[in-house]
Amino acid sequence: MALFGFEKDVHNILKLDIPVTNAPVARWQRKTSTSTSAATSTGSLSPGKSGNLSRSTSKTPNKTPGKKTRCTPNKVGGDRYIPARNSKQMEVASFLLSKENESPQTNQKAWSMALNGFDVEEAKVLHFGGKPLIAPEGYQNNLKVLYNQVPTPASSKKSRYISSVPDRVLDAPELRDDFYLDLIDWGKQNLLAVALNHTVYIWDASQGDILQLMKMEQEEDYISSVSWSKDGNFLAIGTSDCKVQLWDVEHQKRLRSMTSHTARVSSLSWNDHVLSSGARSGHINHHDVRVAEHHISTLRGHTQEVCGLKWSPDGKYLASGGNDNMVYVWSGIQEGSAQTALHSFNDHQGAVKALAWCPWQPNILASGGGTSDRHIRIWNVNSGSCLTSLDTQSQISSLLFAPNYKELVSSHGFSFDNLTIWKYPSLTKVADLFGHEGRVLNMALSPDGATIASVAADETVRLWNSFAKDPCFTMTIPFKPIQIWYKESI
Repeated sequence: MALFGFEKDVHNILKLDIPVTNAPVARWQRKTSTSTSAATSTGSLSPGKSGNLSRSTSKTPNKTPGKKTRCTPNKVGGDRYIPARNSKQMEVASFLLSKENESPQTNQKAWSMALNGFDVEEAKVLHFGGKPLIAPEGYQNNLKVLYNQVPTPASSKKSRYISSVPDRVLDAPELRDDFYLDLIDWGKQNLLAVALNHTVYIWDASQGDILQLMKMEQEEDYISSVSWSKDGNFLAIGTSDCKVQLWDVEHQKRLRSMTSHTARVSSLSWNDHVLSSGARSGHINHHDVRVAEHHISTLRGHTQEVCGLKWSPDGKYLASGGNDNMVYVWSGIQEGSAQTALHSFNDHQGAVKALAWCPWQPNILASGGGTSDRHIRIWNVNSGSCLTSLDTQSQISSLLFAPNYKELVSSHGFSFDNLTIWKYPSLTKVADLFGHEGRVLNMALSPDGATIASVAADETVRLWNSFAKDPCFTMTIPFKPIQIWYKESI
């Protein structure tokens, strides 16, 4: 018990809520006692005496030892902030008090419209006060208003569908599997010419009719190249017996047969009334089909077969590619004297059969190499420089520019046997078109630029409708009709 009593005493000593004995009087206790005594003395004064006198006689010391005196403001109410209110605010407050029984949402929209010009509840972060002004008729401004511009069909079209299968397949029996021949061409009259061994067939793409135009007299001879004139009325046919024949397809009549080469004619290209032909001998001959003496001049540069021949759209340049891995660019037509090439490119490491001129940039030439090269090269014939080079990893047999979408199409032999669509000029791949079971030999573009016909060693002609015409971009290449001299006795 003594232990519990000792612990209780210790606990009472350590408690802080009991008064401490023998301690000095606290300041607040001194103030309380002084205030009480002052009030008592004031209450004992007579009514005629002033209270200020007793306050001065019993004044509490205003200084505390060791502390500085704190001044208080003498002005009554100096420690309060009273905001200023104008009369308009008081009127609004009075109106709100008189209408406190009404719903606040009833007039909220009207107040917002009157004060701000719009409803605050429906306001957006970016708010246009009204529609953009329309420019006067005939006014042109280079800084177009983007939010007022009507989108064009080309800009609104996000993507286009490219079918991976051909739209149509035509049978091509007895097609010669020869990389160096040019066996298909599509004319302006929507007629597709196909050379099958020693016979030329015409397929009417509009009606679907097939016509056998001609057949070689000798069984050992064969067709080595075909090419339509610019107006699509006449067909030039190169043969293995070193001749170039001209046919009127509408009347199914041979107009003339021109002899000037010493080897098979494997490439043809028209420039108005001038027909250029390339042969296995490496020579290129110019023929004026309007006159009896058709031969104009001969271009000598290639040492092996000329398998690629293309005139530029403006008729200023002639590009030729050969089995000697060379690409030559010739300037115009010069009669008589020997003509030297404007440019000679030797960058390819394989035969150059694939040649194509850009329709919207007449000074741009695309060339493609064979199995040993497999590169697409883009040339600027004005400067003679190579702009772009791309390794396709496959033999390139032909090239075409598709103007509807400004794309480049290449056909390939070993080892892909397909068609590839490239975006120009970046040469990024758009799509691959597979379907042929043998190497693709040639391609031809339809007059409207929407369909490509490809012929391959699998003895089929496949039509790829991959370039539907863009309504915002239409390109037309002007041409004028030509006249051909011929004898009735042929």
